[in-house]
Amino acid sequence: MSESIPPATQFIALPSPFPFKRGGAISDAVLAYETWGTLSPARDNAILILPGLSPNAHAAANAGNGEPGWWEAMLGPGKPIDTHRWFVVCINPLGSCKGSTGAASVNPASGQPYRLDFPDLSIEDGARAAQHLVQGLGIGQLACVIGNSMGGMSALALLLQFPGIARSHINVSGSARALPFSIAIRSLQREAIRLDPNWNQGHYDEHAYPENGMRIARKLGVVTYRSAMEWDGRFGRVRLDSECREDDPFGLEFEVERYLEGHARRFVRTFDPNCYLYLSRSMDWFDAAEYGGGDVMKALASIKLERAMAIGVHTDILFPLQQQEQVADGLRAGGADSEFVALESPQGHDAFLVDIERFGPAIGGFLGKL
Repeated sequence: MSESIPPATQFIALPSPFPFKRGGAISDAVLAYETWGTLSPARDNAILILPGLSPNAHAAANAGNGEPGWWEAMLGPGKPIDTHRWFVVCINPLGSCKGSTGAASVNPASGQPYRLDFPDLSIEDGARAAQHLVQGLGIGQLACVIGNSMGGMSALALLLQFPGIARSHINVSGSARALPFSIAIRSLQREAIRLDPNWNQGHYDEHAYPENGMRIARKLGVVTYRSAMEWDGRFGRVRLDSECREDDPFGLEFEVERYLEGHARRFVRTFDPNCYLYLSRSMDWFDAAEYGGGDVMKALASIKLERAMAIGVHTDILFPLQQQEQVADGLRAGGADSEFVALESPQGHDAFLVDIERFGPAIGGFLGKL
């Protein structure tokens, strides 16, 4: 149900039991991570990457695994995140199914997968796990924490819970709280999974698997990860050739439908449905305002950094640009040399993964000034 763990992945044991913000705890939990570059003698050149919901820890090729990673063009020798200079650590989020402990992991108390016995997961729990890794690597202060999408929330949770853990921060297409539109989309994704009879209150297996629920959930996600402009430019109203159409009178008819179907089918067996539910809900729950007496800007201003950058694109409908502007403004109010970068990429929320021509110079330029 989940993809194999890349060979370069390392693991750190979390405190046992590891308590969760909303109650409950897990024992013998681990956090998966990978590294690139060399930690300096002063241990002052470390960058932590906190990814979105679905990536594993393999952001780029490294000595232990030459396969390209999910941010291959951004990370490596001579690239925007230059591993000749920086020691880079990327985690797989707590609650995932790609190495870190999550709902698909075996509960040592029962010998069976946690499934819905996994505690209610919050963004803050993942941030505390990341802090434990930073501490375990002997890093007193990060040079920078970079958070992408859900990872942008995780980075803010890390900075709010552990003052002084980083000198700088890059928030990439992230936010300080979930907006109603994003909550609504993720709610529909979770409902699609839960309404699949094979989900069975989390008790599925390889033979009775909620394939249709995961397929629809992924399609909904992909539609929001890109922009209407890109869908139009990429597919237009091109119809499938007659031999590619199904007998179903309401089956696939347009190229864009076939793309979504193919993308969804490639995803469904590589990510555990219960883990998807837990991570998705954690984003809806996160609200930095909890750390500012109900005021997001006050919470952000309480974070003390030397430099910060919040970057996004005009076409992002899932984490819209005003959310990155809010992050930049809030961190500036706290005294950081903070910049807001609005890019014209047509590729929507996923632009940071594919539009390296725009994102690379912004991120590389920021790091070059540290």
